[in-house]
Amino acid sequence: MRYLVVANQTLGTDALRDLVRDRVAAGPAEFWLVVPATAVTDLASIGTMPPMPVSGGMPSIPGPPEEARRMAQAKLDAALKQLASAGAIAGGEVSDADPMSAVEQAVANREFDEIIVSTLPARLSRWLRQDLPARLERKFHLPITHVAAKDV
Repeated sequence: MRYLVVANQTLGTDALRDLVRDRVAAGPAEFWLVVPATAVTDLASIGTMPPMPVSGGMPSIPGPPEEARRMAQAKLDAALKQLASAGAIAGGEVSDADPMSAVEQAVANREFDEIIVSTLPARLSRWLRQDLPARLERKFHLPITHVAAKDV
């Protein structure tokens, strides 16, 4: 089976790692990771991000497109090493900041049997607010598996 995994902030989470392990255990599996180069200002305020200001709104964080691509590439590199150490066959690319466009580009160049969408928990996920899993299913007519991170 050939899996397209679309993820950014959740690439290293236990939930995604467990799902990949399940797919590998089920039989031959190849993974292509697409990491949208999400603008730094659009990242959820978790981890090393500064807290949201008391008055509301988004924090002002400098972040040119190059910084978004650098951060996405670092996440991709770490995820590929992790998958290789687990015995999975995997490759990937940093792509368009819009996850829908990123998947369109990947599907145009490769064939997949399933798309795995890894998101932040619902309370933090911009992709879920955009209804990304359902939109992908309607557009590509492939099975979509959504996995939400629990450990962020």
